[in-house]
Amino acid sequence: MKRSKGLLTGAIILVAMFFVFVCLGNVPAAAGQKVYRMKIQSAYPRGDISMELLKYFADRAKKRSNGRIVISVFADPELVPAEQLFEATQKGTLDMLQAVAAMWGGIVPVGEVEFGLPYAYNIPGDKDIVETGRIVRNFFYNSGFVKLLRREYGKHGLFWLDMHSYGKIITMSKTCITSCDQFKGKKFRVEGSWADYYNALGARGTYIPGTDAYMGLKLGTIDASQWDISAITGLKWYEVAPYWLIGGQNDVVPGHILVNMKKWKSLTPDLQKALLGAAEDYYHKLLDRYMVEYRKADQLVKEGKITKCVLDAACDRKCAEVANKLWDKIAKRDPAAAEAIEMIRKWRKTLK
Repeated sequence: MKRSKGLLTGAIILVAMFFVFVCLGNVPAAAGQKVYRMKIQSAYPRGDISMELLKYFADRAKKRSNGRIVISVFADPELVPAEQLFEATQKGTLDMLQAVAAMWGGIVPVGEVEFGLPYAYNIPGDKDIVETGRIVRNFFYNSGFVKLLRREYGKHGLFWLDMHSYGKIITMSKTCITSCDQFKGKKFRVEGSWADYYNALGARGTYIPGTDAYMGLKLGTIDASQWDISAITGLKWYEVAPYWLIGGQNDVVPGHILVNMKKWKSLTPDLQKALLGAAEDYYHKLLDRYMVEYRKADQLVKEGKITKCVLDAACDRKCAEVANKLWDKIAKRDPAAAEAIEMIRKWRKTLK
C-alpha cells in the first residue's frame, strides 16, 4: 500500500514537472528528433548591446523550434577576429555571423549599399528609432532589396537571414564640430563608404577595430568615431570624447545575420521558419532596448557629461551634395550595387 502511494506521488510529481517545462518553454526536443547545434559570433565585443542580445535571439530560436535549434553565442574576437567572420562562416567554422555589411563591401559590393551609403537612410521628420527602423525594414522587404541581397550573398555560400537596426549612427568626437571647415584634418574612425565621404569633406576617414576605439580616442590616434548608442551607454566613449556630433548621418544603421548556406539548407522548412522568426524577434527586441539606452544618453547630456554639437545648415547641404556624388561613384563599381542604389532612390521619393 505504501509502495503504491509512493508510486502515485512520484507520478504526480513527474506530471507537475512536465507542465512546468511546458510553461517555461524549455521542453527538450522530442525523442528521435535531430537537434541542430549552431555557433554564432558577433563582430562586436562584450558590452555592445547587439552582441549581448544575441542571447535573446538564441533563446527565441530554441523556443520557436521546440528545442531543436540550440545556438551558442560568442563575441569578437572569442572564436575568430571580426575581420575573419565572413570566411569562417563560409567555411562552416561558424554557422552564423552578426555584423554590418560594410565589413564585406570589398567581397560583396552591394554590402556597402545595404549598410547605408551616407544619407541613404536619412529619414525626414522627427521620428524615433522604432519608426525609422520600421520605415527602412519595409523598404528592405517590399522593394525587392532582400531578394537582391539573398542572391548576392548566395553566390558566396551564405544565406542572408534578416536585417536589424542599430538606430542612428552615433559619432563621438574629442572636439565640438558644427561647421564643415572644422572637419579639416580630423581623423574619423568609420566603416565602408563613410571613409570616402569624410575624405571629401576634408577629414581623414580611417578604420580600426571597435575594440580599439576607446584607446584611440584617448591617445589621439583618432579624433572621432562612429558606432551606435552603445558607444555612449555601453562602451563609454564619452569619457574620452564627450562631443556628440549631430547631422550629416543616417537615422538607421542596418546590421544583418548571415548563415552558412549548407547549414541553412540542412534545416527542415519548419526550422528555417523558426530561425527567421527568431531573427525578427531579435530585430524588435534590439530597438526596444535601444530606446532605453537613448534615454540614458539624454540623461548624460542633461548632466553635462556629453555635449551635442549640431552641424550648421550650410554644412548639412554640403554633406548631402558629397553623398550624392559618392552614390554615383559606387553605382559604377558593380551592377548589383547600381541596382540597389536605384531601388533606394526610387524609395526615397516616397518618403515624407
